[in-house]
Amino acid sequence: MVAPKTEEAIELLRFNGELTSKTLAEVGKAVAPGVTTKKLNELAETFIRDHGAVPNFLGYDGFPASICTSVNDVVVHGFPSDYVLKEGDIVSVDLGTKYKGYNGDSAYTFPVGEVDAETKKLLTVTRESLFKGIEKAVAGNRTGDIGHAVQTYAESFGFGVVRELEGHGIGRDMHEDPGVPNYGHQGRGCKLVEGMVICIEPMITAGHRQVYLAKNGWAVHTADHRNAAHFELTVVVRKGKAELLSTFDFIEKEGNIKF
Repeated sequence: MVAPKTEEAIELLRFNGELTSKTLAEVGKAVAPGVTTKKLNELAETFIRDHGAVPNFLGYDGFPASICTSVNDVVVHGFPSDYVLKEGDIVSVDLGTKYKGYNGDSAYTFPVGEVDAETKKLLTVTRESLFKGIEKAVAGNRTGDIGHAVQTYAESFGFGVVRELEGHGIGRDMHEDPGVPNYGHQGRGCKLVEGMVICIEPMITAGHRQVYLAKNGWAVHTADHRNAAHFELTVVVRKGKAELLSTFDFIEKEGNIKF
């Protein structure tokens, strides 16, 4: 059994969740053809520090940057670099903050300019699968209910569901128990109790679900080199309906993101 968070801890997690959400929105404004992923990293780190927090990815197990920028066939953990984004690319931006001893963590996959119809569908379905999972993040359910909801939805469109990586609990540590897989069986896994705080993060592939680890020991690529998408939100398990601690509203409210 994973212990629930106190309401005081949840308030600090809420601050971090909102800041990660706002940071993603700031990064999203800059995503465009001709922009380097290193520039996105610089923008995010400055924004986080200007708001009194620190980027919790920087130095995490040796990670060399403040955000992950995973382009096209990179599922997660891509390094920001001198790579110049091109029209039709997609870039998953995963980032987190730490403030007063607690963490935030969220991710969004941005289209770069206009993307093709298949890519739009991949982005839409991955985002929707996240909310299918969130619907199951209620007290009395189990992590398998979340994974089953994500998996069945994504696979119904012919997409692959990555199994080597999963969501997680969050609190004073960025990654805590329980693990939250994006596949599974209803009624199995860790029991969800009110006050538990978790990150749900579907990683969905346009083709086969198989992946491999790059030589740098971080970036995870699709084995068939087709695109992958990744969306992540932090939620509190509650009775009846999960409570969002992070949001995509700051990204999407201006209507700049269209799949």
